[in-house]
Amino acid sequence: MNLRAVRKKTKSVKNVKKITKAMQMVSAVKMKKSVTEESDGRPYRNGLYEILSSVAGKIDISHSPLLQQSSSDSQKDLIIYVSANKGLCGSFHVNLLRYVMKHVNLHETEFVTLGSKGAQLISRFDKDIISDYSTGHPMAQTGAIFDQAVTSFLSGKYRSIKILYNQYLSPTRAEVKLDQLLPLAIAPEKKQQTAAAEYLIEPSPKVLIEPLLKSIIEERIRGAVISSQAVEHSMRMMAMKSATDNATDVIYNLTLIGNKLRQTKITSELLDMITAKESVEAN
Repeated sequence: MNLRAVRKKTKSVKNVKKITKAMQMVSAVKMKKSVTEESDGRPYRNGLYEILSSVAGKIDISHSPLLQQSSSDSQKDLIIYVSANKGLCGSFHVNLLRYVMKHVNLHETEFVTLGSKGAQLISRFDKDIISDYSTGHPMAQTGAIFDQAVTSFLSGKYRSIKILYNQYLSPTRAEVKLDQLLPLAIAPEKKQQTAAAEYLIEPSPKVLIEPLLKSIIEERIRGAVISSQAVEHSMRMMAMKSATDNATDVIYNLTLIGNKLRQTKITSELLDMITAKESVEAN
């Protein structure tokens, strides 16, 4: 490698470093926004489920088909696969794929995808994707996904509806989660089981349960999408930070190589001058 090639390569790596640094900063801003949205919406989602759990003793599952196992003979499950439209986000997509391969029976599962990367990966298994909501902003698609999930379950097409996503834990930690949306399971809180009779539900549990259940399911979908976005931006920020650090190391090494080549060139030119001088003086 000559000095010119080293300088050209160093310039290219510096340009890459500028790009990765910019992407790191953009991802940090997006991550902060997504984390804020996730934390702001969490009390509402938890509050809805706590209300349902606190009055679970008075709720009969016959009040809503959303609480009952499908009466059809379907042996199919539907998974809402939440991924991203872009790459360069570390193990974000790999973790989801590993979970599917290890824990999901692909012969009994169909998919609804949110994110083009997830759709591409699922297609490689020759699995039919029922719907793909990769176009547009992910949060704008949650309503359509909710409607399809509820309609498909009530029609008896699937025995269960689940959602697969990366759950945000911290900027450096995430966990793949597979939550069941339908049929919705209600776990009564132990501390409130004895006090369930104290609640007065008006006009009646049968009237109120359906909209409450739908709100819980829709908020779960929305929360999963927001959490997935926070993980995506967090992992991309970390990936770009790693790329920036690697570029810095490459630039340092190339600079050393360039200095050595320049020294070698200068030394060679000096030796040529001294040799020429001595040759002239000898004559």
